[in-house]
Amino acid sequence: MPGLKITLLQQPLVWMDGPANLRHFDRQLEEISGRDVIVLPEMFTTGFAMEAAKQSPSQEEVISWMQKQAQRTNALIAGSAALQTDRGPVNRFLLVEPQGNVFFYDKRHLFRMADEHHHYEAGNERVVFEWRGWRILPLVCYDLRFPVWSRNRNDYDLALYVANWPAPRSLHWQALLVARAIENQAYVAGCNRVGTDGNGHHYRGDSRVINPQGEIIATADAHQATRIDAELSMSALEEYREKFPAWRDADGFGLG
Repeated sequence: MPGLKITLLQQPLVWMDGPANLRHFDRQLEEISGRDVIVLPEMFTTGFAMEAAKQSPSQEEVISWMQKQAQRTNALIAGSAALQTDRGPVNRFLLVEPQGNVFFYDKRHLFRMADEHHHYEAGNERVVFEWRGWRILPLVCYDLRFPVWSRNRNDYDLALYVANWPAPRSLHWQALLVARAIENQAYVAGCNRVGTDGNGHHYRGDSRVINPQGEIIATADAHQATRIDAELSMSALEEYREKFPAWRDADGFGLG
């Protein structure tokens, strides 16, 4: 099976300005081709704002933009946005295929230290979908702190995290991404933003791709607007799982 070519776009976000952010990512995406997955940060249209769903471009506008980019690049375009939906405002991770198909996951764990749980509806469904032979689990920022939710039930090969993870807790981000890869025997990719948001929070980025043994195979320089590329190997993943089948001894438990 061919490898999966993944690109993470570690970029600053313009506070609460959807059109400006879409123009910015238009320019970034113009330079990218030959990839399988292209990842944008959490709330890439607004930054991590509690009122963002009221001012973000509509879900239809965001999806239409992502469909055009996916078709042009022939890649899966992934990133979260604050959106108004039938069930209320959500922090929705959208994953859009070149053919126009849309998958989504609504952030389960809402960041109470910023009152996110008072402004958005929590998701209640864990989502795994297949893309070019790879099973992908999409997750958002604070979800990273909750290992039960990201537990590999032998149903995914890549855990994909998008984030607005502030600089003061960057050590947690880096350590937990590695932990999720090791404990789940899966690839992990984390795409975080850089810059300073409208609330004065600063972001280092530290975006990275990690292999199932916890080794960082691609990483972005801190504080820099950049992109990182990596190629994931299914054969290496399967070989490691076969030679070191710790997953066979995992405790059996579920979510209540």
